[in-house]
Amino acid sequence: MADACRSGRSLEIGGGSGNFKSFAPDVVSTDILPATWLDSVCDAHSLPFADGCFDNIVMFDVLHHLQRPALFFAEAARVLRPGGRMVMLEPAITLVSHVFYAKFHPELVNMTEDPLAEGPVNPDCDPYDSNQGIPSLLFGNAARRSVFENRFPEFSITTTQHLALFAYPLSGGFRPWSLIPDCLVAPVTALENTIAPMVGRAMGFRLLTVLERR
Repeated sequence: MADACRSGRSLEIGGGSGNFKSFAPDVVSTDILPATWLDSVCDAHSLPFADGCFDNIVMFDVLHHLQRPALFFAEAARVLRPGGRMVMLEPAITLVSHVFYAKFHPELVNMTEDPLAEGPVNPDCDPYDSNQGIPSLLFGNAARRSVFENRFPEFSITTTQHLALFAYPLSGGFRPWSLIPDCLVAPVTALENTIAPMVGRAMGFRLLTVLERR
């Protein structure tokens, strides 16, 4: 994700896990819930930053938690400079991963929801509420990407990659257990990187999407 960013000032949304600063120490890290390592506490639907003040927006497992993604994308377009990028890593709903996410993951998968529905944000909503289907409903195939770009002509979609075939489900995700020993992580991920371009759309568990501000 850090490699996909432009040089310049970066904003992390949903930085409560505190991980991205390990790779990009200068990032402005925000979350809707307070934590000692954050630079700002704010809602992604209404960002407290000036127009065109960031070169990148980075989000790890955030988009599928947003109540109104359309409101967020309008805010993202506002705070990004022309040529700036938004880099997102999210759950991917594919033929293989759908079974795992629907049966063994605590978060909802609803592939009938309108990901760009209009409406106000409910301030009483739990920020952990989610729909893991949102990223795939927006960017999972060419038809959905076309709908997004028609709705938000400020953005072009430069990258969509389906990643994480074996290591992610074997690791347990954010669970405390793991079925893959440390010594196998490197060879398994190397194998994934080799075959993901061929089978990722059917088997991938993660979706990397990069948008660029026109």
